[in-house]
Amino acid sequence: MSFQSEAPVQLPCTPVLETMLSESEIQYLISLINQPEYPTSPRSGSQGSNRTVYSSEERKLRRMKSNRESAQRSRSRKKKHLENMTNRLNRLKIQNLELKNQLSFTMHKYLLLSLENEQLISESIALLATLSDLCAILSNTYKPQ
Repeated sequence: MSFQSEAPVQLPCTPVLETMLSESEIQYLISLINQPEYPTSPRSGSQGSNRTVYSSEERKLRRMKSNRESAQRSRSRKKKHLENMTNRLNRLKIQNLELKNQLSFTMHKYLLLSLENEQLISESIALLATLSDLCAILSNTYKPQ
């Protein structure tokens, strides 16, 4: 229900004294009736000429606050990402060191096995020569007559 009209309410004549209200009280009541249904205030952001001034200021303040919060969230995400990347880098460095140690151990083992293999090949050649000599001796010893 709205008491608001285009023009303020005017009393055509002086108020009747039987209402037991003074003229100033009646004027106060009339002023209340003439007020807009939703009064504007600097913080309400509602209708009226103040709306543009205050709501744009409020929007600016809210936008600034939102931008600050967004920037803080962005910095937090960036910091967390950097921490994650640093942790990952450290894990990869440790893994790389472990792989280098495994490679070094494997190469050392390969060299030892290569030396052992060469030694076994030399022994094999020596044993084949000895076997060949024994076969020659046996073949000379058991010649049919």
